[in-house]
Amino acid sequence: MSPPCLRCAAPCTLNLETAQRIGTVGSSLVGGAIGAWRASSQLTSPLTVATSRFPLAKLPAAVMGAVSGSQAGSRAAELFFTQKLPPGEGTPWLCVSCGHTFRHLPRSFTAPR
Repeated sequence: MSPPCLRCAAPCTLNLETAQRIGTVGSSLVGGAIGAWRASSQLTSPLTVATSRFPLAKLPAAVMGAVSGSQAGSRAAELFFTQKLPPGEGTPWLCVSCGHTFRHLPRSFTAPR
């Protein structure tokens, strides 16, 4: 269960660790697709002809483009989230209402209430 915001007490907060994982995977997939498309696209033929007949000779270039695009996309997502994560210990949270980032320390099972 997400904790309420420390600034505005709104209950709608987002776990930034989960968002970072999803953002990194999504960025690497999109970057890989863009890299493969750029490496294998033909500028002289229309897009419909290029997609209907994919020459196998371009496969290594498409794979290299996908790998480099994937690395660039995941690096961009990592840089974005490292700027947004608040310093300290605990789980990072982002308030969807006011944009405040904070860390929430979970209660220890051994600590007295």
